Amino acid sequence: MRFLITGGAGFIGSAVCRRLAANPDNFVLNVDKLTYAGNLASLSSIEANDNYAFSQTDICDGEAIFTLLREYQIDIVMHLAAESHVDRSIDGPDAFIQTNIIGTFQMLSAARRFYEGLEGAKRDSFRFHHISTDEVFGDLPFDSGIFTEETPYAPSSPYSASKASSDHLVRAWHETYGLPVVLSNCSNNYGPFHFPEKLIPLVILNALDEKELPVYGKGENIRDWLFVDDHANALELVATKGTHGESYNIGGNAERQNIEVVRTICQLLDKKRPRPSGLSYKDLITMVADRPGHDRRYAIDATKIRRELDWQPSQSFESGIEATIDWYLENEWWWGPIRNKEGYQRLGSLNKD
Repeated sequence: MRFLITGGAGFIGSAVCRRLAANPDNFVLNVDKLTYAGNLASLSSIEANDNYAFSQTDICDGEAIFTLLREYQIDIVMHLAAESHVDRSIDGPDAFIQTNIIGTFQMLSAARRFYEGLEGAKRDSFRFHHISTDEVFGDLPFDSGIFTEETPYAPSSPYSASKASSDHLVRAWHETYGLPVVLSNCSNNYGPFHFPEKLIPLVILNALDEKELPVYGKGENIRDWLFVDDHANALELVATKGTHGESYNIGGNAERQNIEVVRTICQLLDKKRPRPSGLSYKDLITMVADRPGHDRRYAIDATKIRRELDWQPSQSFESGIEATIDWYLENEWWWGPIRNKEGYQRLGSLNKD
């Protein structure tokens, strides 16, 4: 199969590219604008592969996307490119509207134009896979409820509203124009190559630098955590075997309070890289003012993808978080240049759970 991956230099996108390119029968075209969170170093293990190519292209340029689809004769589009940091969406929603909504519209328009020109087996195999988030479903009470594929949308932030809008566009292009689409909504990802402003890598790297470990409010907000390589596996299954017009929820069955996540990281670092002072990293935890519209809880019911596509996560939260910490301890070559960039302190002070 010939894949076009948008956002392939990002956290989840690079994991998908690495997974798909590991199969010599696949061809992977990585399309990324290379904004602040895009990092080609995440793809160093496959950059020389004959079955991998990169194009620095903006998804808002529909003509350029159409040209790539035609030039590389793509079978499957996996659309991951998005602005994704909730705090950034609160401070500056414009980029989220442009990339997540207008960009998705341009992707769909290019894909529809390309699809309508296909014939035979090539037409039968084509599909557009839109990757989204559980945040489109909004806020869950602490003690009840779980997101299914039928949960009504109720986004709380500019980020989640922009992703909800893009989801609706994808469904509309399927219903109105017959574009063969599949959708997926995932819980919070973590793992290697995660941009350092996100909660888990931020805590790991701030701890190593003896800096404060910021936690919003009382730290009681709950998220379901999904190891990124497990997510990449699920995305490949949805893209290649999912039913046209259907959506699939992907979760790690690992609900944790934010403060639990931070304390777990501290406990593991106390063993793996003790502080010179002999004190626990927990002493660096600092509670900060909560952000606006901070949803209490997200929880994913992944029954459908388990039943229909025979998927299940290989990592528990305990094994996944330990593997993640080990990766950051061993790979300063990747995160060091990011942390040392001019202006990074402003980025690193943000905290998206």
